[in-house]
Formats: sequence, structure tokens, C-alpha cells
Amino acid sequence: MKKNINKILTSRLFLIVCFFGTILGASSCNKEFNNVLPQSFKNDTAGLGAGSKVLYIILDGVKGSELQTLAPTNITLLNRKATYSFDALSDSKTNVITDASAWTTMITGVDYTKHHVTSEDFAGLDLQATPTIFKRVKDNKANARTASFASVALFNDKLAGDATVKQTLATDVAVKTAAVSEISANNPTLVVAQFHGAETAGIQGGFVSTNTNYAQSIKTLDGYVGELLAAIKARKAYGSENWLIVISSNKIGGPSGGDFSANPFEDQSRNIFMAYYNLKFAPTKVAKPDPNSFPFTGTAPRISGDKSAVQTNTAIGNFGNTGEFTYMFKWRDDNGNGQYYPYFMGKRQDLGAVHGGDPGWTLLKAGNDFQSYIFGSRIDKGDSMSDGKWHTYAFTIRNINGTRTFTVYFDGQNIGSRGYTNTDNNFPLRLQGEPNNGINMLFRDIALFNVGMNDADVAKTMRSQLAPGDNFYDKLIGYWPGDETEGTIMYDKVGNNNFTYSDGMQFSSFEEISPNISPRLTEDTFRSVPNAVDAPLLVYNWLGIAVSSQWNLSGKLFIPKLNLPTN
Repeated sequence: MKKNINKILTSRLFLIVCFFGTILGASSCNKEFNNVLPQSFKNDTAGLGAGSKVLYIILDGVKGSELQTLAPTNITLLNRKATYSFDALSDSKTNVITDASAWTTMITGVDYTKHHVTSEDFAGLDLQATPTIFKRVKDNKANARTASFASVALFNDKLAGDATVKQTLATDVAVKTAAVSEISANNPTLVVAQFHGAETAGIQGGFVSTNTNYAQSIKTLDGYVGELLAAIKARKAYGSENWLIVISSNKIGGPSGGDFSANPFEDQSRNIFMAYYNLKFAPTKVAKPDPNSFPFTGTAPRISGDKSAVQTNTAIGNFGNTGEFTYMFKWRDDNGNGQYYPYFMGKRQDLGAVHGGDPGWTLLKAGNDFQSYIFGSRIDKGDSMSDGKWHTYAFTIRNINGTRTFTVYFDGQNIGSRGYTNTDNNFPLRLQGEPNNGINMLFRDIALFNVGMNDADVAKTMRSQLAPGDNFYDKLIGYWPGDETEGTIMYDKVGNNNFTYSDGMQFSSFEEISPNISPRLTEDTFRSVPNAVDAPLLVYNWLGIAVSSQWNLSGKLFIPKLNLPTN
């Protein structure tokens, strides 16, 4: 009795697989591609047979999320035998990305920091230092035939010089026809087909499935995918060949490397689709990680008893009669018992004098909630904050309908507004409790901006950990992460307006998941999904080409799961 055994190949640098089954062609109806595996499956683990071949399909402008929404027939069927991702990335970087830089990454297997192409004119391209897949196959596979069919002349002119055959065609349909002819009439080792129609449609009406022309262009490309797979299936030597099908978008049109570009998952120009298909592959969908699944970790100063952090510049926290501002921070209240009216932050002579004529502002607890006092005006928060979890707080000062307005936010929600009265004074902004008042709090990521953010921007920014390149980072007046582990200074990362910690300040470490905070993600997080730079590495391994460390490739080898039938 046959059994399906799930095996995962474990090689990191040399993928040793050779299948004596076949990649199957496309069907025009919603059913599985026909399975014509031989009844006796020979497992040649050397994987170096002449039958290993690659079809590499490049779909310019096809956005992963929109492709998932449209679910075109052939790609949907292909995914049943593929490692694939609708959350794949053009790359894990934060620069502005162009067609030229994306194509170069896909064809050389290194990112722009190595191939140096950033502009559409391919300035900086050095194929001696970063050879293409055509060159690598040519140098390492005797008598290998490679072909490149492109609808954009620059693609072939700049990147396909070492292909055995290269043709630039006027339309996508002509690219498809030429690629089908190559597969049908010749014996190629590698065929690259580059299509540009979806990008053209997206530029004209938006890279969204609701753009009729964009949606139709993707469906048309899906039809071409079906025809290419059918051409492979129709080959006379099909039964002894082992085809890998790689499908990848290059990048999505529109702005890139812009707002919140420090997180490539939020840069919509980088949201591509990728798939590695072979008849033996088990379906494996690779999704981007849930940002709420990552812990917020670090250290923070603990404000309790008589401990404090005092600003050295008394102008910080004054907002004058003009201008717009945003102030925010993260906190954790570790005293779950409701205390009434102990202050914990503010800027006035007496932080507790909230009802008098003392100008300034104060934040204080009210049971398990908090109150924001600006001069004599108060905004309450009605939900509990004393739950031992990290929360976020912000206020803005903006001109709204001709009135200078003070608005308070808690965990991304607008909780109320009041008219703003000038509260300027010469007393320092400080984080401070008072002896025996029950305050026991951690503080992180205090930030002051010289811009009044709208609700959406406040909600997004207050839950993030700021870094250069983030939206609004260049608007910071001061940024105090509070990530020290010792000493008497809370350092300002954008200026020289430090806070001074009181003697004996305690610094507490923490590691916890909070629904209110999106920790800064690392490079490894963005590489947890397929990136366009990964494709050449798999192509080399599939074709039995040993990858030298001197090639300095940037790709990660995504090792497909296999379904191997055995007797």
C-alpha cells in the first residue's frame, strides 16, 4: 500500500533532490493538475541528473495581497504543490525600490547593498562582481541552454547578456508565445519570462483588485502561467524531467521606502507573491508573523517612592501660544491597587496642585484609571490601566477649526479633547511620585514631536519603537527611550535634553507580549517569508550547481516540504 511520507530536506547550501516524476500542466477548470507519476518512483538522491530544469516567471507589479483576493485559477492550483507566500517581500530593506533594482536582485541573488542598482537606469550595475543566473549556469553547467524573454528591453539589455537566447517582445502575450515555443521546441535548462502588463495597469488605476484593468491583467497572466505549464507537460521528455517552477513579482508600483519604511511588511511596494512549484512539493503557505506575537523586551526605569527623572531643559514641555505638538510614552503600572490622585508625571511647580491657578500640566491616577490635567481642565480615562501590562499614552496640541485643542489618547484610542490654554512655566518636566503615594511604574519611549498628528498617525506611532527612517522621526524635538541599565542619565537620542535620574534609581528588565505595543522587528523577521533575492539560490541548488561562499549571495534557502510516494 502506498503511503505519503512527508520529508523535509535539511541541506542549507546544496539541495539534493531529483524527482523522476513530472511537473504537470495546467487545466482550465477547477481541478487538480493531472497526476501521471510513474507507479514505481526512483529516488535518485544525487539530484544531478540531466532532467533538472527551471522555469522562472517574473510578474511585475503583482501584489501579493491582491493576488490572494483574486485567487486566479492556475496559480491557485499551482499552490497546491508549492511553497508559496502572499506576504513575500521584494527585499527586507527600507530603501526606495525601482523595477531595475528589483530585477537585478532577482537575477543576481544579491540585494542592492551589493549590486548597487537603485535607479531605473541601472547605474552602478557591475556584473563582474555580481554575475547573473545566466552567467552562473553558463559557467557551471556544460552545454546548458538558457533563455530570457522580456517585455521590457532594459531587462534583457542589462541582465540577460549571458543567456543563450534572449528576445525582447512588444507585449506580454508575445513573451508567453516565445517562452512556450522555447519550451516546446528546444531543450532549455533555464527559461526566464518577464511580464510587465500588471504593473502598467496598476500605475494607471491602482494596484488593487477593485481596479478592473489591474484585476483583468492578473487573470490574463494567470492564463499565461497555465499555458507555460501545459507546454512543459507536453514535452516528449517530460516523464524523465524534473521541473522547478519559480513565480515571483518584482515589486509593486507607487511610493516605496516611505512612511514607516523601517517595517518592510508595511511598505506596500514590497508586498509580492512568490511560489516554488514541483509536483512532489507539499502545499506550504508561508505567512508573515503576527506582530502581536513578538514580546516587548528591554529595561526601564522604575518610578516609585521618592525616585524621579527630571528634565534638564525647562523649556521641554512648554507649548506656547502657537504651533502643534505630539507627546507620547509607554508605561506599565505595577501597583494593581487603586490609588486616588497620586501624580506620576507633569510640568508645574507642584504636580499635585491641579485645581489652582498654578500653570502647567499633570498626569495622575484616579483609582485604577488616570486623569490628564491641563491647567484646570481635565480629561478622564474610564478603563483600567493598573493591570500590570504595558500601555501607551499620548496627547496632541492642534489647531482644529480655529481653536487650539488638547486631545488625549490611550492605547491608540482618542478619549477626549479640550480647548488648550497656555501652560508655560519655568519648572522642569519630570517623572515623579512622592513617598508613600503608591506609584510603582515603568516608563519607556518618551517622545515629543513638533507636529500635531491625526488620530491614525498617533495610534500607529504610539505603539511602535522609533528609529531613524520612521515617519515623523525627523519631527522629534526629543526622544528618550529610557533603555538604560544603570547610571543617572536618561539620554535624549535626538538632542541634548537629557533627564536626570535620582540617586538609587532601579532599572527593571521585562519581556512580555502586549496587545498595545508593536516591538521593532528584526531582519530575521522579514526574512521569515520568501524574499525575491532567494530565488537564484534555490535555482542553483536545483540545477546541481555548488554555491561558493565567495559568491556572497544574499538569499535564504527555503527548503520545500516533500510528499514522496513509496511502495
